[in-house]
Amino acid sequence: MSTILSVQGSPRGERSHSRRLQESFLKAWQARGAGRQVLRREVGRVAIPAVTEGWIAAAFHPEPEARTEVMKADLAVSDLLVDELFAADCLVISAPMYNFGVPSGVKAWVDQIVRIRRTFDFDPNKQGPYTPLVLGRKALIITTRGDQGYGPGGANAHMNHADVYLRTVLGYIGITDVTVVAVENDEFGGEAFAQSYQRAERTLADLAESF
Repeated sequence: MSTILSVQGSPRGERSHSRRLQESFLKAWQARGAGRQVLRREVGRVAIPAVTEGWIAAAFHPEPEARTEVMKADLAVSDLLVDELFAADCLVISAPMYNFGVPSGVKAWVDQIVRIRRTFDFDPNKQGPYTPLVLGRKALIITTRGDQGYGPGGANAHMNHADVYLRTVLGYIGITDVTVVAVENDEFGGEAFAQSYQRAERTLADLAESF
């Protein structure tokens, strides 16, 4: 049995291209075999709490087993989101590019799941002090961009702080097998957008057979 954690990052509903592509991929993936499960985490239309001073104090407490009840409450959402991540074999994130980065809900989710002693470890006495703890998993990022040329080697690649950021964060906690499927020209529409969307659909249909 295989399980995907689906993180839906667009604040839009049915009008969201990234959300629609993600749903098509998940449907095709589940149709490929019995027992395939999808865990859904909505971060675009449901607010994820921001990290607070209490959260930081609790997460970095030197003796986790000695955390107070207040500290445990401060980490309750984070614990739930981290548990979801570990419960899945694969991760699929739909995250449109907003202002050259990811939507605020996706950033909030990242801040909650990058946890010392949960998803990474830190030992200042080691040559490489950071140790990833989320191993043996792969990820798919489905993204949309208003303009074009944001992919590797493109004219606007230097301004892409969206899926590039997610690659960095996921690699930091141990998920290095990351595939990005992007649709461009969203703001312009027309034939260029239609062709980009169709290419993404074909790519995702192929991935559904092997993911």
